[in-house]
Amino acid sequence: MFHGSMVALITPMKEDGALDFEALTRLVEFHIENGTDALVAVGTTGESATLDYDEHIDVVRRVVKQVGGRVPVIAGTGANSTAEAITLTRRAMEAGVDGCLLVVPYYNKPTQEGLYRHYRAIAEAVPVPQILYNVPGRTACDMQVDTVARLADIPNIVGLKEASGSLERNRQLVESVGARIDLFSGDDDIACESMLNGFKGVISVTANVAPRAMHEMCKAALDGDRATAEAIDADLRGLHKTLFIESNPIPAKWAVAELGLIAGGIRLPLTPLSTGCQEAVRQAMHQAHVI
Repeated sequence: MFHGSMVALITPMKEDGALDFEALTRLVEFHIENGTDALVAVGTTGESATLDYDEHIDVVRRVVKQVGGRVPVIAGTGANSTAEAITLTRRAMEAGVDGCLLVVPYYNKPTQEGLYRHYRAIAEAVPVPQILYNVPGRTACDMQVDTVARLADIPNIVGLKEASGSLERNRQLVESVGARIDLFSGDDDIACESMLNGFKGVISVTANVAPRAMHEMCKAALDGDRATAEAIDADLRGLHKTLFIESNPIPAKWAVAELGLIAGGIRLPLTPLSTGCQEAVRQAMHQAHVI
């Protein structure tokens, strides 16, 4: 259902932090013109933590309308309250999304049984295709392979975004559930190798800055063309690293602003990219041939 380079879309803001819907329209068209295979709206990279409920759904609705069915749209609808996640997921489905991305509940550190019941409850309440999202570095909770295997039996759980940073974990997932759900890398730096070994795509921060190259790398990897995929990925290595030189999405928003697509707005407690980090990101953009 979903594959290839799926951008974890930034949410453009004006300098005062207000949402910038004109820039959002430009970003959507930028990605479609450059081959992005799907758009993920209002995930972690989209600053979901600082958008209020109405803003969250408004961004999703506007992305769906602007895309107009040309590529899939996936909405980030996770929360650390199961009831809230159900409400967000239902509203996103009503807005017309093709799927929802649901992060592991953060801060409250549920057990593996709690994770299973959380995701089962959402899937049973809202009949939209759903992608699990494991990112223990942000949530302080790591969804284990056995839990994913249990959840893979639920019909509308169609995928997993795995961002544990481990190729060994990714290998285990391919062996355990790769025939039942689609697996997507949440780590740009190991996405190429993950796709060459059974993953179906990447939900990517790098794609915000280099969408064409990410699309072409993913296509080559999914076609089994290791040489081409690795050659493209080599030029992207600097971005994979420097877009996390400070907390995501700080560097990504700075880089996209350098491309002239958005203003520099970002919401507290995040702050604009430090002056001392800017040259490293700029050099990575040169290496990736985007400036």
